[in-house]
Amino acid sequence: MCRRDGRPSPACWRRRHLAAAHMGLAEQRHWGLKPPRKELEGQLTVVSTPNNTLRRVGDLEAEALIPAGAARSLAAVTRRYALAITPEMLQLIDRHDPNDPIARQFVPSLRELKVEPGEAADPLAEARLSPVPGIVHRYGDRLLLKLTHVCPVYCRFCFRREVVGPGGASPLTGAALDRAIAYIAATPQIWEVILTGGDPFMLSPRRLAEVSRRLAAIAHVKVLRWHTRVPAVDPARVSPQLVAALAAPGKAVLVALHTNHARELTAAVRTACARLIDAGIPMVSQTVLLKGVNDDVESLVELMRALVEARVKPYYLHQLDGAPGTSHFRVSIGRGQALMRALRGRLSGVAQPSYVLDIPGGYGKVPIAPGYLNADGSVIADPQGIEHRLVERG
Repeated sequence: MCRRDGRPSPACWRRRHLAAAHMGLAEQRHWGLKPPRKELEGQLTVVSTPNNTLRRVGDLEAEALIPAGAARSLAAVTRRYALAITPEMLQLIDRHDPNDPIARQFVPSLRELKVEPGEAADPLAEARLSPVPGIVHRYGDRLLLKLTHVCPVYCRFCFRREVVGPGGASPLTGAALDRAIAYIAATPQIWEVILTGGDPFMLSPRRLAEVSRRLAAIAHVKVLRWHTRVPAVDPARVSPQLVAALAAPGKAVLVALHTNHARELTAAVRTACARLIDAGIPMVSQTVLLKGVNDDVESLVELMRALVEARVKPYYLHQLDGAPGTSHFRVSIGRGQALMRALRGRLSGVAQPSYVLDIPGGYGKVPIAPGYLNADGSVIADPQGIEHRLVERG
């Protein structure tokens, strides 16, 4: 309920904020909702909206997300790795469940300070594969264009955790953006540009539209794929203006949604996805296999079905990359393959993701799903693991 003095309570404010994406500027002003503010004119700016995102370790105690007195020790973690939890994610966390899968993704832990052998600050060697700032060119026909270092939330397992956040690199602006676009334009084998960050949907619609327009003008670029967490963690940001900004005439435009648990797919999230899909933008999903979050058959079945019901095609199930301080999230490849075998027996083909591993050191992404056929092709296993003789004909 709103306060009688006319100022909104947090709950009332959240309702108004979530509705703002559907309003014009006049309506937003009527409700006292300020339009997004551009931080730096003439740059690839991040939209600034007053969304009550939790960013201070002390607020974790106030929200009963960590034990009393734990903030002091956890400050060492948040000094190294950024903290941000949106109101939408806070509302999903069950404070009575010490193993809550939403909290596990976003609430810092002292285990993040423990670096295991094989973990690296740049596990996929993106710096080595960057010919100009903002570009990662690992595969011949496609590349990454990293537009910003900021995210709406900071996942505790992120493989770019050393470079994202308030202390990360500046947004790709001005001459740096010009150089990145020029590299794409001068490299005719580039068929697809994958726009990432950080999270590119943190940029203002005006800047998203500028990038879309400039890439659309490059004849050999045929596909623009935007990678984002925003629709799942801050769905109100997926405004009609943002959707319109993704238009690139003559190009195929897709959005890849990062989501790890079915509880993230709330009604508001489904509405945000529908806004993109109904505008003619197909959506696919990316999920990271995470211990204590989704490393059981039922969680994965529920998530993949929920995605298909939201008209989002499950795309990748990623083996966790070896970023520093993430070993407590690691699931063995053997366990992952067993889960994929179980999914094969439970899920429709349209709900099946590809289980993949990015080879450490930047050597590319490869499928690591379980095999069903023996070496000489004479025996095949069904989804339950029962073997059958196979006689090839013709």
